[in-house]
Amino acid sequence: MTAAITSTELRDRLASDKPLWLLDVRTPAEFETAHIEGSYNVPLDVLNDRSSDVAQQLDQSHDIVLVCRSGQRSTQAAELLQSEGVTGGTVLEHGITDWEGQGFDVKRGVQRWDLERQVRLVAGSIVLSSVLGSIALPRLKWLAAAIGGGLTYAAVSNTCAMGTALSKLPYNRGATTDAESVLSQLATPPSTDR
Repeated sequence: MTAAITSTELRDRLASDKPLWLLDVRTPAEFETAHIEGSYNVPLDVLNDRSSDVAQQLDQSHDIVLVCRSGQRSTQAAELLQSEGVTGGTVLEHGITDWEGQGFDVKRGVQRWDLERQVRLVAGSIVLSSVLGSIALPRLKWLAAAIGGGLTYAAVSNTCAMGTALSKLPYNRGATTDAESVLSQLATPPSTDR
C-alpha cells in the first residue's frame, strides 16, 4: 500500500526548509488550470512510457509527493516509481480536490473541465442517446450496455480507458506533453523557494 499525506500535512511540509519533489501527474491541461505552486507536471502517460527515465532524474534525498485530482492516478504513479526502485513516494490523500477544498492556494491558469467531468459527460451522453435511439433501433441498447460495462470495469480495475482517450485530445493536452520537456524540467531539483 502506498503511503499518503493529508493536505494539511503537505501544506506544513511545503512551509518547512526541507525541499521535496511535488509531482503532479494530471494532464498538462489540468495542471495549467490549477496546480500547487512549485509542483512539476509529470503526466501519468509520460510516466507510463518513461518511468525509468523519470526515476533516474529524481534525487531521492528529497521526499516525493505525488498529486492528481483525487488520488487515483497518483497512486498508480507511485506504483510505477516503486517498480523502478524509487522509495518514499507519498500520495496526496484525496488529491488537489481536497487541497482546494481546504482553501489552500493554487496557481490558476486557463480554466478547463476536469477529466473526470468530461468522462461523465461523454459516457452519459452516449448512454442517453443510445437508450433514446433504441426506440427506433433496438440494437442501440447494447451500446449503452457496453458503456455501463466499461464504467464498471473502470471502477473495479481503478483505470479508465475513456479518461485516457480523452486526455489525448488537443483540449486536454496543454502546453507541454512530450517526455523530453518533462524530463528536462526534472533536471532542476526542487528548492524551498516556492
